[in-house]
Amino acid sequence: MGLFRKPAPEQKPLGLIMSGGGARAAYQIGVLRAIANILPRHAANPFHVISGTSAGALNAASLATHAHRLRTGVRTLEAVWKNLSSEKVYDPNSANLLTSTSGLILSMLTGRKSDAPVALLDNSPLTGLLSRVIKIEKVQQNIDRGLLNALSITASAYSSGESVSFYQACEDIKDWTGPHRIGVRTKLTHKHLLASSAIPVIFPAVQIGDQYYGDGAIRQLAPTSPALHLGARRILVIGVSGNRTKPPLADQQAEQPGLAQILGHIMNSAFVDTLENDVEFLQHMNDVLPHVSQRRMKKHQIDHSEIELLEISPSQELNVLAMEHYAELPKQMARYIKEDSSGTLLSLILFESGFCTALWQLGYSDAMAQEEEIAKFFDLD
Repeated sequence: MGLFRKPAPEQKPLGLIMSGGGARAAYQIGVLRAIANILPRHAANPFHVISGTSAGALNAASLATHAHRLRTGVRTLEAVWKNLSSEKVYDPNSANLLTSTSGLILSMLTGRKSDAPVALLDNSPLTGLLSRVIKIEKVQQNIDRGLLNALSITASAYSSGESVSFYQACEDIKDWTGPHRIGVRTKLTHKHLLASSAIPVIFPAVQIGDQYYGDGAIRQLAPTSPALHLGARRILVIGVSGNRTKPPLADQQAEQPGLAQILGHIMNSAFVDTLENDVEFLQHMNDVLPHVSQRRMKKHQIDHSEIELLEISPSQELNVLAMEHYAELPKQMARYIKEDSSGTLLSLILFESGFCTALWQLGYSDAMAQEEEIAKFFDLD
């Protein structure tokens, strides 16, 4: 194992957290491009710890494999997302969604096994894409070279309901256990990435060992926890929600929501709300810590160090942006997701170049709008 890459004496270990959300993760690439442009041109990976969940896990793993130079890692991800299409992620012809949905619902209600597919879409094309793009074996090489301390990929165990953070790291780091979440040292593979990004019902679960796993955003009550356990004390969070820009109850609805809208609402809660709530909790903790005595914190074994946070999230509603690119949706899928339905589900599965490029541009613009904060966060003169 490699030696722990310690930051400069005056610095705290830096962590990067990238959340999930299907196609929305393209937004993260724009943010990373802006950061790469702000940092020195030949800068290596500036993050000691990289933590990814769902589609964010794919971005995290790719970045970790290019830890020798940040711009190279970002350029690789840009090429993937800007040239992406749905058939590279899932087979639009893999199932009749109406038949599959009815079979799944019947199976769930009766508890009986059936011949119906266990997911609405076949994402086997994604397996080939990951094997071509992400050379996962380079993660350990970069840890050994001191370019990275840890990479964490989070998935949800269907049998236990626990949020499992599989991590590959230098030898100083130990496994952890928390409420409904655990950290397990392992040698990461493409299976871990597929499991973390397996959107429930949409994509099939992935077997790792004797467990089946699904999307890591499900039941991940503390998305910042893996990075903190892996030693990060300064955290950059790249979210994929536009919820903060939307006034409460801004939209009116006079009709019953359709199945696509209900499913989108459930997915949105799973992918977005927990990260926003967790970041808000850490901010409140930072406000409270100065008012708690050192003696009391030692008595209750409370980490008394403040967690420096920088959050970059969409300035626009991604659901609305997705609807602007509805015409890109494969015709086979357009039969089931109508143009007047919720944009949430669309924003998760619209793996098309136009939408992904628009997300990239928004991420870049949002990050550059925070250029001064980013430069300060990275201690740039």
